Amino acid sequence: MLDSMLRNLSKPIKNISRCVKSRNLSTYLGNTPKEAVDCVVIGAGVVGIAVARELALKGREVLVIESASTFGTGTSSRNSEVIHAGIYYPPKSLKASFCIRGRDLLYKYCSEHGVPHTRVGKLIVATGSSEIPKLNDILDRGIENGVKDLRMIEGSDAMQIEPELQCVKAVISPSTGIVDTHSLMLSLVGDAENHRANFCYNTTVIGGHLEDNRMFLHISERKDLENCISKSPLLPDLILIPRLVVNSAGLSAPFLAKRFSGLSPGIVPASYFARGCYFTLSNVKTPPFKHLIYPIPEDGGIGVHVTLDLDGHVKFGPDVEWITDIDDASIFLNKFDYSVHADRVESFYPKIRRYYPNLKDGSLEPGYAGIRPKLSGPRQPPVDFVVQGEEIHGIPGLVNLFGIESPGLTSSLAIAEHVAAKFSR
Repeated sequence: MLDSMLRNLSKPIKNISRCVKSRNLSTYLGNTPKEAVDCVVIGAGVVGIAVARELALKGREVLVIESASTFGTGTSSRNSEVIHAGIYYPPKSLKASFCIRGRDLLYKYCSEHGVPHTRVGKLIVATGSSEIPKLNDILDRGIENGVKDLRMIEGSDAMQIEPELQCVKAVISPSTGIVDTHSLMLSLVGDAENHRANFCYNTTVIGGHLEDNRMFLHISERKDLENCISKSPLLPDLILIPRLVVNSAGLSAPFLAKRFSGLSPGIVPASYFARGCYFTLSNVKTPPFKHLIYPIPEDGGIGVHVTLDLDGHVKFGPDVEWITDIDDASIFLNKFDYSVHADRVESFYPKIRRYYPNLKDGSLEPGYAGIRPKLSGPRQPPVDFVVQGEEIHGIPGLVNLFGIESPGLTSSLAIAEHVAAKFSR
């Protein structure tokens, strides 16, 4: 049955994604081809891939639906590639527990599967005496979360470790690391496919409806959707009837959930978007740092920090730029503006020079940008990950994952473990 469905999806379909002109939608849906399947994971970012793999390891038949032409084209490939230790997040929050569990699972997975990574370590720095209380709070929170290897060091000791650094005190985190995110996702996809998970690209879940107390998913090929996505409803080319649906659509997860007829709109949290730009360090023969360097967190993020890749190249970022007035099509089809505007570099130099005073003018070049799928806006306190199951929204077999921003990469295997254990029975 699954093979039959995949063959149907792979065939060219005429008049794809036509906007509904007839009021008799139920008649059209009744005539649309339907396939019963076991598990559908919506979105092939690192979290969706990890969930698909974990479900497949448990013997479930899994289909991953991804609107892009391959995996990991959104937030998963536009981040710092840091394996976080679990320091910043409120104790007992999902971010704290998933980050710490995910960190251990991720290091283990990378070691066993040959995924390039390293425990490079991190210094969180106070560049003035006024920041020391905040640094103490960060240390206390990390220790309360169970990060056992944290310790406070004097600025002189930190600057001995990193001669280019300037600070008055620092918290050192030996268990922070970096990972080759593409290699990680490629490995997870291969592992999932080896356990009979199937990935279907250039295919979009455009909505769904509740019938017989099950979520029916409306499926369409991606092309021509942009002209119709603002209209409601859309005509699907296929309807999938899964036992388990995991909405791991990242930036568009809340928007998609609102298109599930039968799901109360009030259950979907408000969503916000914050662009973060990265600039790379050029014209430097020897990298100035061997560790990641983080300032005190700022509103909407954890500050413009130093990140190293596995080749030793240095990048700075991300900053925080709140994005508003995004049309529905851009959200749904991940058509965000990912360009890095050169004039943003002017705000980077003073921020970086607070801890790296020898940064030379003209040494930063535009790198790349990512978008954070946030559940809190400007000057609002951070919001935890949201994992919604039947106990929250009342729909059997539907799991919504909302606000999976940082530390989503680090947490990916722990989120997958949680979803498979709690919802796949």
